Amino acid sequence: MTQIAANPARGARDAISHAARRKPSAVLIEFGLLLAAVFSILITAGIVYVLFSESVPFFRVVSLWEFFTDSQWTPLFDDKHFGILPLVCGTLTTTGIALIVALPLGTIIAIWLSDFARPGLRETVKPILELLSAVPTVVFGYFAIQFVSPALGKIIDDLPLFNVLAAGVVMGIMIVPYISSLSEDAMRAVPMLLREGSYGMGANRFTTAVRVVFPASLSGVGAAYTLAISRAVGETMIVAIAAGMQPTLTIDPTSQAQTVTAYIVQVSMGDLPHGSLEYQTIFAAGLTLFVMTLGFNLLSVALRRRFRQVY
Repeated sequence: MTQIAANPARGARDAISHAARRKPSAVLIEFGLLLAAVFSILITAGIVYVLFSESVPFFRVVSLWEFFTDSQWTPLFDDKHFGILPLVCGTLTTTGIALIVALPLGTIIAIWLSDFARPGLRETVKPILELLSAVPTVVFGYFAIQFVSPALGKIIDDLPLFNVLAAGVVMGIMIVPYISSLSEDAMRAVPMLLREGSYGMGANRFTTAVRVVFPASLSGVGAAYTLAISRAVGETMIVAIAAGMQPTLTIDPTSQAQTVTAYIVQVSMGDLPHGSLEYQTIFAAGLTLFVMTLGFNLLSVALRRRFRQVY
């Protein structure tokens, strides 16, 4: 009994001795990782502080009720209105179209790369897809108005050159690599034993990929979806070039619209004096965008937890 009781104490002493014998390089690496984590938190806190501190003077003049209920956004006109709804609708509409394009396409590509493509072909296709995410977004914007919008105009009558649909489609193409690459990594990390067990139960490759591998990797796939949504919500140049820069309260994809980020770009050109009410609108819009992105991230975390419980 004495020997058994002494074992925990001896284990603790061994752990302390092992920690004391760690190499200085390991301690330095751990300190660097901790410093990086703390630094990222401080940066986020700084961004939140700037948004809140610069938005407070704006909301002292414009009430929250007017900000969230007024259907017009014309802070740069003589007849000033400060309703954020047109910008929010433009942001959500372009993001929705982008997700309709990117989520199924990126998921199908990830499943194919993970469970159907030959190793040599996978190692060739995946880097090519990832190169798509390195293309400057301004190039995507001009691609939207020079190719996608005229092509859609041949299908949809009276479609203007600048429209939400073309911007959303090109945004969807842009975020496909984020979904396909990260989702494929998550699916490849699923243990082979799960696949072999499914094959042993008589399932074919497609059933195994869709009914076993995909649910098992849902946490990583959900992270890829969250990144894609955040990337679409925060996209600037594509919508600034191709969507039309018209802050209209509509969800019609064939019309022109303006997103939150496009408005921030418009006002940040330097034409307005710093500290003016019109200039402060960019911080109020940025704070709204931050809250929207945070909401999407929290919803994604909740959904991932729920699906992990199911599977």
